[in-house]
Amino acid sequence: MTGNGMLEWLDGAPSVDTELGDAALVRAMLDVEVALARAASGAGLVSPEAAEAVARAAAELDIDAGDLGRESVQAGNPVVPLVRELAASVPLAAQPAVHPGATSQDVLDTALMLLVRRALIPLRAHLARAGDAAAAWAESHRDTLMLARTLGQPAQPTTFGLRAACWLAGIDAAYAGLERLHDDVLAVQLGGAAGTLAGQAGRGLDMMDHVASELGLAAPATPWHTERSRIHALGTALATTVTACGKVAADVVGQSSGPGAELAEGGRGGSSAMPHKQNPVTSVLVLAAARRAPGLVATLLGSGVHEQERATGSWHAEWPALRELVRLAGGAAAGVASILAELSVDTAAMRQHVRAAGPGVMSEALASVLVPVLGRAGAHEAVREALAEAPAGGRDLVVALRRDPAIADALSEEELVARLDPASWLGSAGALVDRHLHRHASHAAGPSRRSDPSDDHEH
Repeated sequence: MTGNGMLEWLDGAPSVDTELGDAALVRAMLDVEVALARAASGAGLVSPEAAEAVARAAAELDIDAGDLGRESVQAGNPVVPLVRELAASVPLAAQPAVHPGATSQDVLDTALMLLVRRALIPLRAHLARAGDAAAAWAESHRDTLMLARTLGQPAQPTTFGLRAACWLAGIDAAYAGLERLHDDVLAVQLGGAAGTLAGQAGRGLDMMDHVASELGLAAPATPWHTERSRIHALGTALATTVTACGKVAADVVGQSSGPGAELAEGGRGGSSAMPHKQNPVTSVLVLAAARRAPGLVATLLGSGVHEQERATGSWHAEWPALRELVRLAGGAAAGVASILAELSVDTAAMRQHVRAAGPGVMSEALASVLVPVLGRAGAHEAVREALAEAPAGGRDLVVALRRDPAIADALSEEELVARLDPASWLGSAGALVDRHLHRHASHAAGPSRRSDPSDDHEH
């Protein structure tokens, strides 16, 4: 948990939240300090013994995050009091190895990148589980007839498999976006007081590379203390993840509404006032995260102009927004993995909704076969008039159409009746499902998808 206590259980995931909490941030800052000490040793600026004295002290330090936060007010960031405590814990001879050539922003920016890298491991595992579950629904319901809705209204026949494949496409795109962060975005920040690495005695580039290697982060070409595209890319990838999860949640809410619900979440969702209700609460919470994420990205982008060599306020504004975005993405991914693992699908209700929508959902199918006979405008007008005369459809609709001699001469009754079969107007739905399932399978075999916090996060 990162500070809001009770309510954080509603929109986070324990395995991700653990990597984002105050204790984790303190540990990440200490890890950066140890990496700096060892880098200075590797560059010949301090002795190996001094570097290891810092490492031992960092491992033994018992920092109270609340106390550190209160002390941070004096300097405007927690690195200053942390370095003071670390320095007080090492012998005088090892003092040069504490915080060598670095500034507070170096430590906090790098610690936040380290924090995110660690949190992305369980986050991506949740997203991989969600993707695999969506793929299973797409495959098992490849040909399950369902009513498509556009602008909230009945449109045409589709399949539940294709809807699940669309969920899968968004989840897979989000997963790939998070994976790409590792190559360059999650990088060490090391520039020293003004971005010149002057405090590293000419060995600044070596130290930057060493710190990156020690922490498992990328080594940037230049310090990024006032060039914040990495923060923007990270925020965008996280918000994309929340949005992909929000799409699934929105569809589940829509398809679980009212009598004849097509989908239902499993297990949770009671009401304090109405005993009969089974609300789609996990989907509701994921949707709440999707509503919040854009504002957090806006904070990161709005804080993107960092003047001169250190910003006044923009840097500080990023910290809580970034951590909260990671937390919401973790909660959304875990929530959707849970939704899709426990989803109940009523195929009979899906078929009934196609029938109940009436022949209007086949209007394009009818018009398309009439265009060569009547032209586009004439075909559309003929279908509109026939539907008005025979709203129940069936053979009455066909009879109404064939009163036009041109239609009767060109098309038999059986040909028109065939056009009223919803299963005849699915286009390439099955092939589209197959295509994305193939792409998903080719990506799902990667080693980065193997971690499985399957017992994590119960909304």
